[in-house]
Amino acid sequence: MMSSMASESTTVEMSRCLNCGFEAPCGDDEWVRIDVPGLGRMTQCPNCNSTNVITGR
Repeated sequence: MMSSMASESTTVEMSRCLNCGFEAPCGDDEWVRIDVPGLGRMTQCPNCNSTNVITGR
């Protein structure tokens, strides 16, 4: 009998910088998080410092 853990596949959701194309898993420590007054917490690209990041892909 095969366990259900062995048959489940894990999908890592990726985030991508739309400015330079940098990719890393969502929530990964590679991403920089900044607090922007009036907007709240944002994800920033460690390569180019852009906040034009698409998350969860």
